[in-house]
Amino acid sequence: MRILYTRVSTLEQKTDRQKVNQNNYDVVVEDKVSGAIPFSERNGGKQVFGYAENGILKELHVWEIDRLGRNLRDVLNTIHFFTQKGIRIHFINQGLSTLDQAGKENPIAKMMISVLGIVGEMERNQIRERQLAGIHLAKIKGAYKGRKSGTKEDVLTFLQKTKNKKALELLRKGYKASEAAAIVGIHPNTVTKIKKLGLQSDANQ
Repeated sequence: MRILYTRVSTLEQKTDRQKVNQNNYDVVVEDKVSGAIPFSERNGGKQVFGYAENGILKELHVWEIDRLGRNLRDVLNTIHFFTQKGIRIHFINQGLSTLDQAGKENPIAKMMISVLGIVGEMERNQIRERQLAGIHLAKIKGAYKGRKSGTKEDVLTFLQKTKNKKALELLRKGYKASEAAAIVGIHPNTVTKIKKLGLQSDANQ
């Protein structure tokens, strides 16, 4: 069995770009979850692991390395799991395969995956540092003040925010708070607040 795995971070994003020649695969698995969530903890990831454990998965195709995860250690652990089972992972856009045609581990691909993973982590850290530096500078200039002290956001406005609204919809469908947070891409504490206020709102209707 050949599987195509796709992932985007939020419900609004599309996976069309990643579905290259999707008709050539037996199954297309899609996740809409933050890349920070370990592959084994995602709904789609669990599905792929299930096929692997049942011995029916032969090849896993992924658009790019960061679709498997943002944490290099998690990515390497995931690759190691599939390699141990003789399952080839092919990263389409980067043209890298973890196993060669004879089923042996590809040392060049292993090295490139590690290098690209490290570069990706460095880029994300630099972006985060620039964001924090920008906020710090804006605060110094008085341009970044956040919400005024003593003011409160009313419940309706809070619940009608796009991501908050989607999270509430997921909670109403029976999703756990942690699952809703990962799917929508917001902090679990925010989902807890959404759950509390949303259920209160439902009860008052």
